[in-house]
Amino acid sequence: MLEELKAAVLAANLSLPEHGLVTLTWGNVSGRDPSSGVVAIKASGVPYDSMTLDDIVLVAEDGSVVEGSRRPSTDTPTHLALYRGIPGIGGVVHTHSTWASAWAQARLPIPLLGTTHADFCAGPVPVAAPPSPEDVRAGYEVATGAAVLSALGGRDAAEVPAVLVGGHGPFCWDKSAAGAVEAAVTLEAVAQMAALTVALAPGVAPLEGHIAERHFSRKHGPGAYYGQG
Repeated sequence: MLEELKAAVLAANLSLPEHGLVTLTWGNVSGRDPSSGVVAIKASGVPYDSMTLDDIVLVAEDGSVVEGSRRPSTDTPTHLALYRGIPGIGGVVHTHSTWASAWAQARLPIPLLGTTHADFCAGPVPVAAPPSPEDVRAGYEVATGAAVLSALGGRDAAEVPAVLVGGHGPFCWDKSAAGAVEAAVTLEAVAQMAALTVALAPGVAPLEGHIAERHFSRKHGPGAYYGQG
């Protein structure tokens, strides 16, 4: 089972450059085994063009290395905090993708302006405040996870599948590593559309609520009817 998890996390990481979501080594994907709580994550600083299964590290819920000779991603404590704090997720992605990171650096939530966004997220994509100096000294990556969870505010993982960290970049999640990558791809497209829309029409109003609700509910609600079921 853990070998399958490692293979899935490797494939998810390798898909990031294919989707144009990473530059150099700026990003990571993890996946969690629900039965053991073990998390597979990319090793720190490993180039994507040479990444193999040996570059996927298994860590326990407390962050200790279970398997692997390399150091896990420096963002591992953030990933672990999200697994602890968001029920039901099995994959987390962090990137510095251009458009989503631009909103994060502007410290602005991504407004819900169109149906593409509404299919993805039930409201604006929230932005988390950066950790304080005290939090950074105590544990920067753990504090980053806490900031993401605070911005999420207890909402369902499907309702809010991503949070921007102010001055940093996006974290996305889903039930699997592959699903989390899909969320990151969608977030980047939504971020670009929103930025271009605001540039064209600075005073643009949010998408009408009844349309936004229908688009979200037909994909994620109890009576969802998008796709083949």
